Amino acid sequence: MAILAISANTSWYIYNFRKNTILSLMEKGYKVVVIAPVDKYSEKLTELGCELIHIDIDQGGTNPITDIKTFFDFYRIYKRKNIDVVLNFTPKNNIYSTLAAHFNNTKSINNIAGLGILFVNESITSKVARFLYKISQSKASKLFFQNEDDRQLFLEKKITSTVPTDRLPGSGVDLSRFTLTLAPDDGKVRFLLIARMLYDKGIQQYIDSARSLKKKYGVNVELSLLGFLDVNNPSAVSTAEMNSWVDEGIVNYLGVSDNVEQEIAKVDCMVLPSFYREGVPKSLLEAGAMGKPIVTTDNVGCRETVDDGINGYLCQPRSSDSLTEKLDVIINMTHVQRLEMGEKSREKIKNEFDEKIVINKYLAAVDVCIKNKMEKL
Repeated sequence: MAILAISANTSWYIYNFRKNTILSLMEKGYKVVVIAPVDKYSEKLTELGCELIHIDIDQGGTNPITDIKTFFDFYRIYKRKNIDVVLNFTPKNNIYSTLAAHFNNTKSINNIAGLGILFVNESITSKVARFLYKISQSKASKLFFQNEDDRQLFLEKKITSTVPTDRLPGSGVDLSRFTLTLAPDDGKVRFLLIARMLYDKGIQQYIDSARSLKKKYGVNVELSLLGFLDVNNPSAVSTAEMNSWVDEGIVNYLGVSDNVEQEIAKVDCMVLPSFYREGVPKSLLEAGAMGKPIVTTDNVGCRETVDDGINGYLCQPRSSDSLTEKLDVIINMTHVQRLEMGEKSREKIKNEFDEKIVINKYLAAVDVCIKNKMEKL
């Protein structure tokens, strides 16, 4: 029996984004090992039938000593476990797990799920990270990208020129879980933003728009946010900042949820004014699958989810005025018009972003890696 590993910087990510991939791999007869920091989702992963191995990863840190330790921890795991193929997700795993796997004859299949601030900033940290990407990704067996912009950037900068690349439709969406759900027709227009609470995700622009729209429409509009606060990131929104906006009466903060479909079901429109280099935002895929119009930025990763004017609108990155203008259009639609636009979202997601497309590409890539490894024995 071939042994596969799945590696990411949180167990939460693997459970919430890759559970069905794990189940499909096990159905094919593979043993699956999860390599990630232990958190409250680790038990859920072991309940699926995985072996879980804890590893320390400082996902937002820049201490080279900590990262070197992470590399050697990966190295020891691959040396001990005799893993055939690893599926890597999230930046530091793509770098350090790939390098460690290479020295232990473990094949790596990497998912470049958005390049975040690393390919926007010109800081020393970003330059070092890009250098590490260039060294490590040449050791992978396959690179998956979530949008064509990122794939072309890697090719143009020669970060990878010898490794096969392919584009995935984001991380896909489970269409059996996220089903068409009509918003209530009660005279109130509800917006929702789901993301890690980072200013790079356009949180300030959303707050600015909320302040303007609440002043104009009062109780007839409702703007909410859902996602982790105080994350380990220089762009993080603090709990105190969020509380100040809630106290001002312009937004609702819904905390975090394992059942986001319950919150998406209630709203008329999903919003994500991100200027971060996204892969393809999961929240937009899930909302589109549930038949919600989308307002997001004309930005890498985000624009893939919207046919402008058909299933939503694209606004200018970093522009509160542009975002407010698009949300105002949604507010002034009839309820039926919003539902019709939402149906176009469902159709687009069904045709382009079904999770089964993603899983089948992974299964095919794993089969190739296993076959190549067997041929060399």
